[in-house]
Formats: sequence, C-alpha cells, structure tokens
Amino acid sequence: MADIFDVIADRTRRDILQLLLDRSLAGSDGTSVSQIVQSLGISQPTVSKHLKVLRDAELVSVREDGQHRYYSLLAAPLDEVDDWLVPFFTLEDAASPALPETAVHAAEAVGRAAASAKHVVTSALRKFPGR
Repeated sequence: MADIFDVIADRTRRDILQLLLDRSLAGSDGTSVSQIVQSLGISQPTVSKHLKVLRDAELVSVREDGQHRYYSLLAAPLDEVDDWLVPFFTLEDAASPALPETAVHAAEAVGRAAASAKHVVTSALRKFPGR
C-alpha cells in the first residue's frame, strides 16, 4: 500500500476525497466518475488515475452497477494521519522558546481541523453503514 501521506499530498486527490465526503454527508450512496469530472472540472482520465491511487490506498471503495462505477470514501486509512498529528496538538503545552508562537497556533489549527474532519467522516460512515 502507498504511503498515506504521499497519497493525500496531491491536491486533486484531496479534492476528490472532499467531494466524496460532502456527497456522503448529503446522503449519496456513491459518486460516479462523471459526477466527479463535472464537479471538479478535470478530465475523466485524470480522475480515473487519481481514483486508482485512492483505491490502492484503500481510501475509497467502488461499487459497480452495470458499466457505471460509484465511489465512496473510506476513512480508516486516515487514522495514520491522525495518529501522526496528535503529538502536535500539545505543542503549546511544550512552549518551546525556539518555536515561534505563530507555528504553535498553526499546528494547533491543523490538529483541530484534522480531528474535526476525522470526526465528521467517522460520524458520516456510522450514519450510513455499509456504504
């Protein structure tokens, strides 16, 4: 499996994950490639290439219905990112004089955003089991 950090480092893949999350929260049971192409305004081959990377990293699942494929978000691999970020939540407590205050606040903001995103994704997946 690819390194999760390499996978989410790409802005297009993050945009696809965000779209899948948004659609899942809206009650969608999957998003087609054509819906992703239309929503993000990128080519079908580009979307397919990125979806393959996301599938290989087990960040998305695919459901086939005839010739159509519907993609859904899988949040479990993001736990590794969350585990890596958690130590940064306590940066302010360490109050290292070598670390500028703006860096501490930035790390806290990233940590809170990651924790919030994980909570939203986990809640959505619990709300819609089997998707």
